[in-house]
Amino acid sequence: MNLKLISIVLGMAVATYITRIGSQVLFASAGMPEWMERWLKHVPTAFLTALIVPALLLPDGHLDLSLGNSYLLAGVVAAFTAYKTRNVLTTILVGMAVIIILNRFLPF
Repeated sequence: MNLKLISIVLGMAVATYITRIGSQVLFASAGMPEWMERWLKHVPTAFLTALIVPALLLPDGHLDLSLGNSYLLAGVVAAFTAYKTRNVLTTILVGMAVIIILNRFLPF
């Protein structure tokens, strides 16, 4: 590894540490405000939605809302499974099974 790559990795490690320790130092004595706790509770959902929705709706780089979009169909089935079971493993397994069945056995 060259020196430039090592310095980039170390620099990012320091930047990550500073941003994480900053909030801990800031809220250590007073605690986090209630409004911020409520707001931060929604960040993981928003982040995952921003990652998943484009993959389901734009599988080939353009909007595809047809029944030929196996990713969208599997996503709908997985979302329904998640809603009904509230079980992450079951949701993953059902979603994977649906996408495999749609891509391998059904001609679209």
